Amino acid sequence: MTLWHKAPSLEQINHSHDNTAVSQMGIEFTAVDELSLTARMPVDARTRQPAGLLHGGATMLLAETLASCAAWQTIDRKVTEAVGLEINANHVRGVRDGWVTGRVQALHAGRSTQIWEVRVTDDQDRLVSISRVTVSLIQRG
Repeated sequence: MTLWHKAPSLEQINHSHDNTAVSQMGIEFTAVDELSLTARMPVDARTRQPAGLLHGGATMLLAETLASCAAWQTIDRKVTEAVGLEINANHVRGVRDGWVTGRVQALHAGRSTQIWEVRVTDDQDRLVSISRVTVSLIQRG
């Protein structure tokens, strides 16, 4: 069983984020399976806060990007739009360099709302942050 309305391609997903905040932050979508989507983000000058640690806001950008992109893959875009309603995060580990990887999975995929969980890990597969993103599905026209 797949969650997706139409099987997403990594090339299409990455290309759809050209010239956006996602591409400016160096985020790359790296994997898709039947129930999840994965992307990574560098920990570098674009994503660090002044103390040299990964910025929590950058981590939330990664999480919201993953959840929003996943939500868009579940709908028929001719008749439905997906818009973010709420995001929360717990940051549990600091990261100074390397990459962080986020993986999103649906906790609830209803007709009018979706709830997504995003787990962000470091290069050693240690939990860095966990987020929950709520998305509203709105019928067009």
